[in-house]
Amino acid sequence: MDLDAYVAVHRPEWERLGHLVDRATRPRRMAAAELDELVELYQRAATHLSVIRGRSYDPALVDDLASLVIRARAAVVGAPDRGWHVVGRYFTVTFPAAVYARWRWVVATTLVSLLLALAAALWIINDAQARGSLIPPDDVAALCNSEFASYYSEHPASSFASQVWTNNAWVAAQAVALGALLGLPTIAVLAANSLNLGLVGGYMAGCGESDQFFSLILPHGLLELTVVFVAGAVGLRLGWAIIAPGPRRRLEALAAEGRAAVAIVLGLAVALGLSGVIEAFVTPSSLPAAVRIGIGVLAWGGFVAYVWVYGSRAVAAGETGDLDAALAADLAPVAA
Repeated sequence: MDLDAYVAVHRPEWERLGHLVDRATRPRRMAAAELDELVELYQRAATHLSVIRGRSYDPALVDDLASLVIRARAAVVGAPDRGWHVVGRYFTVTFPAAVYARWRWVVATTLVSLLLALAAALWIINDAQARGSLIPPDDVAALCNSEFASYYSEHPASSFASQVWTNNAWVAAQAVALGALLGLPTIAVLAANSLNLGLVGGYMAGCGESDQFFSLILPHGLLELTVVFVAGAVGLRLGWAIIAPGPRRRLEALAAEGRAAVAIVLGLAVALGLSGVIEAFVTPSSLPAAVRIGIGVLAWGGFVAYVWVYGSRAVAAGETGDLDAALAADLAPVAA
C-alpha cells in the first residue's frame, strides 16, 4: 500500500472531522446531518488510525491522527463533565453518603468520647488530691479568672479563625490517617481530645465557672467536636477494614475505606472552616450567651440534618461515598 497516497486521499476527511469536532463544542447549533457526519467520520478516522499506526514511520502523523480521534470520540460519546455540577454532586451525594454510611461508628465514637470527657471532669471535681496535683492552684485560678475567656479574644478574629481551622483540621486529619495503623493512634488522638475537654471543664466547674465554660465552648464546640468524632469514626473504621475485611482482600478493603476517607476529610474541612468562623467571631462576642449558643446549635443541627437527609437519600440509591459506579467497575473481582 502506498502510504503517502492513502494519507493524501483521506486527509480532507480528517480536516472535515476536525472542523466538526470544533463545532461540537456547541452541539445545539449543529444540524442533524452534521451530527451524523461527525459520527461517520469518527468511525472512519479510527479505522484510518489503525491502518496507519501499523505501517507509518512518521510518529508526528500518528500522534496528530490519534489526537483527532480522541477528540472526536469525546465529542461523540461525551466526555465526563468536570464542571461545577461535579462539585455539587460531591456535596449532595458523595460526602453525605460516606458519612451517613458510617453513622453507627460516628454515634459510638461520640458516646464513648463524651463519656470519657465526663469521667475526667467528675474525677477533677470530686478528687481534691488529683485536682491539686495536675495543675497548681495559682494556674487554676488564672484559668478560671481570665485565661479561659481571653483565649478566644486575645488575637484578631480573622487570624484566630485561620489558626483554629488549621489546628482542628490537623487533629481531624490525624484521626483519619492514623486509622490505617489498626486504629490505635486514632484512639489515642480521640482520648487526648476528650481528656483535655473533660479536665478543663472539671477545673472550671470546680471554681464555679461552669456557666462560663459552656457559654464559650458550646457555640463552636458542638460542630467542632462533632467533626472530630466523625473523623475519629472514619479512622477507626479504616483500621477495622484491616482487622476484619470481610469477603474482600485486606488491601482492597483498605483501599475502599481510604477512598471514602479522603472524600470525608475534604467535606469535614469545610465544616471546620464554619466552626472556626463561629469560634473567632461569635464565641467571644458581646452577644448574650443564649444567642451565641443558639447560633452554635443551628450550625450543628444544620450539619446533622444535611448529612442525614442527603446521606440517607444517597445511600438508599446505592451510593457509598466510594468511586462512581463507572470507575468502580474497573476493580478486580474477588471470590465471595
